[in-house]
Amino acid sequence: MQNEGLKELLRRAEEDAANKVEASDSADELINLADNVHALTDDFSEDQTSVTVIEEQGFDTTANGSYEESDIQVLEGLEAVRLRPSMYIGDTTSRGMHHLIYEIVANSVDEALAGRCDSIIVTVQPDNSIRIEDNGIGIPVGIHPTVGIPTVEVVHTILHAGGKFGGDAYSFSGGLHGVGASVVNALSEWMEVIVNRDGYSHFIRFERGETVTPLTVTGETDQTGTITTFKPDHEIFSETEIDFPLMVTRYREMAFLNREAAFTLIDERETPAVVKKLHYAGGIISFVEYLNRNKSVLNETPVYFSGEQDGVFVEVAIQYNDSYNENVYSYANNIATIEGGSHLTGFRSALTKTVNDYARKYNILKEKDKNLQGEDIREGMCAIISVKLKNPQFEGQTKTKLGNPEVRTVVEATVNERLLIFLEENPQEARTIVSKGVSASQAREAARKAREMTRRKSALDSNALPGKLADCQEKDPTFCELFIVEGDSAGGTAKNGRERKYQAILPLWGKMLNVEKSRIDKVLDNEKLMPIVMALGAGIGNDFDLSKLRYHKIILMADADVDGSHIRTLLLTFFFRYMRPLVDAGHVYIACPPLYRVYQDKASHYAYDEGDVDRIIEETGWKNPKMQRFKGLGEMNADQLWDTTMNPETRKLLKVTVSDAQIADETFTLLMGDRVEPRREFIRANAKLATLDN
Repeated sequence: MQNEGLKELLRRAEEDAANKVEASDSADELINLADNVHALTDDFSEDQTSVTVIEEQGFDTTANGSYEESDIQVLEGLEAVRLRPSMYIGDTTSRGMHHLIYEIVANSVDEALAGRCDSIIVTVQPDNSIRIEDNGIGIPVGIHPTVGIPTVEVVHTILHAGGKFGGDAYSFSGGLHGVGASVVNALSEWMEVIVNRDGYSHFIRFERGETVTPLTVTGETDQTGTITTFKPDHEIFSETEIDFPLMVTRYREMAFLNREAAFTLIDERETPAVVKKLHYAGGIISFVEYLNRNKSVLNETPVYFSGEQDGVFVEVAIQYNDSYNENVYSYANNIATIEGGSHLTGFRSALTKTVNDYARKYNILKEKDKNLQGEDIREGMCAIISVKLKNPQFEGQTKTKLGNPEVRTVVEATVNERLLIFLEENPQEARTIVSKGVSASQAREAARKAREMTRRKSALDSNALPGKLADCQEKDPTFCELFIVEGDSAGGTAKNGRERKYQAILPLWGKMLNVEKSRIDKVLDNEKLMPIVMALGAGIGNDFDLSKLRYHKIILMADADVDGSHIRTLLLTFFFRYMRPLVDAGHVYIACPPLYRVYQDKASHYAYDEGDVDRIIEETGWKNPKMQRFKGLGEMNADQLWDTTMNPETRKLLKVTVSDAQIADETFTLLMGDRVEPRREFIRANAKLATLDN
């Protein structure tokens, strides 16, 4: 793209950002933070208060050292990367391909954290190549003192060559500089790097990791920074189409975590080009406000504090909402630590101690009262914990658990000191937080008693299964299916139509509970949900044990109308909130009963929608077929229900999966929570996708 064209796109982005300050947020889809498959796509306007609060903390990550040729250390060669790419980027699917972009952007972010860059522009070009431009100091271009070739070439052609292994060029980084650049180069069809530094513009080109155009000076310039353009290699990756919404998700998250940098994302494959400008001066304060935007918050201004000790920088932002769920996200050097680690452990222990100490000091907790547990205090909490340190140690199955033991001490000390100051200075908000914890504690105790009662009943009754359950004969859960059916009449038909050997039927009756608005003590007392818990046999909440599951297919079978959809949504909310491993393991399915039976003479076909009806008529050539519309499962006889909805050979099942926790949490909150306006906006935005029930 020419400079004038780029300036025009940036101008439009600025206008777009300004307009959004006055406009309400759009209701786009939101998914995960940690796993980033299309999360954080909603537009968002900051509260200026957040910017003021964060600036008062004086949080500074600027590096005072130089960044020269001698700062680049060389560890090993690049030969194995193309042979075994998965060892370096995880896989060669779309996910791994997008990781290449992240590696280069991470280098620009490190420049921003070092105080040398405030603009990062990422462009998807028409041929699916990627251009990343920053206004940092630029990669050193002089001859490397030990390798004897230009340093920018060293960084891009030798594995583990970079400026993050020692010295003062960077306070810390989200990755190893040379590892990222060299691996991306090795896995690219081609890569071009422009370095603006020391008054000159330099150019170098590579193809599949090999230098094809040596470093040359192309002219003088008063600009500084690095421009990297590359195209992922189709010989390596099964998919090379760039997913722009996924990029918006990832770099909105980066923008929240790195208030120092403004990210501009451009998709030139569209006409006109799509431009997203992401810059949040409020940092992680704005992050928690974004996550809570569809919820009723208890403390309007988030709690924020930061600190530094022994080279470890800590930032924490907390905002409570009136839900019963905990959403705490932790990061180390901008990497989402999905498995937690020492920083999260330190935060939780300090939070529990500080809130209990405050509650005792001000007599909110009486002498006879037990201390609040951590889960009580974290109920309804949305928090971001971000640490930055020189040498992070990542552990765990996916290397997303921070292992540095010293970080726990620093986080604990920071939270103990700064959270107590906040509570002391804001007594009204402090009492709200403690009172919510006390209420959660009381509900937890009630739930414990209800669980004990359930366990005692199970121990006394060897046949502790719900009375209306028609169980199957097979005892191996791998082959067993449980159909959860709304209503006794449909349940009766299902019992008659099933294959008794491996299909069990549980009819539901009574009032269905919306668990999004209820604590677990109410759930354990619900006449409609407890039979499900008993039938599955694996427990509930923290006691859920997947290994005890009695059926490996749990199939929700409800009418194909609005009421049936509502029942399914309530059940899915219950499974997501209280039996999450069940969903994660892929054991939950939705049955798809047909809406129509299209028949002529003795021949008949079943249709799931009006489009299916048209297709059947066209394929059969029938002139005047008859049509039966099923308003509910109860209108089918046992044979029809078996043929259309229960027979593994002919039925249609939808498997319920959660690729991303955050979108699920957001969606359940949106659809089942108390706030009407976000739900109305969701319905407006998605009305055209709805199937109307005539």
